[in-house]
Amino acid sequence: RVQLVESGGGSVQTGGSLRLSCSVSGYTYSSGCMAFFRQLPGKEREGVASFSFGAGTTLYADSVKGRFTISQDTAKNIVYLQMTSLSPEDTAMYYCAARAGTCYLAPSWYVIWGQGTQVTVSS
Repeated sequence: RVQLVESGGGSVQTGGSLRLSCSVSGYTYSSGCMAFFRQLPGKEREGVASFSFGAGTTLYADSVKGRFTISQDTAKNIVYLQMTSLSPEDTAMYYCAARAGTCYLAPSWYVIWGQGTQVTVSS
């Protein structure tokens, strides 16, 4: 059974950085996709970044390109989201998710989700 546990959220000031971790268990890294999403209360969940284990390729939302980096540490079974140059617009609950197929940044494609970690950026 696949389980995802996020950590690393917190509060930072504008311009600061955070690194989110998604600890993965029960998942085969030879294929499939891991992604990070974020959501504000009352808003739709939006895709932030994804990592394809088979192709080793990444996808990023336009709003985070050049600032966020998704990567994996296979030995530790962790996927990271390094976030830099944070702004208040990045404030949200962040979730990681997994699926067996191709990477998409639409949340409807994913059925395995972590519990989320809060990121708050103050001005």
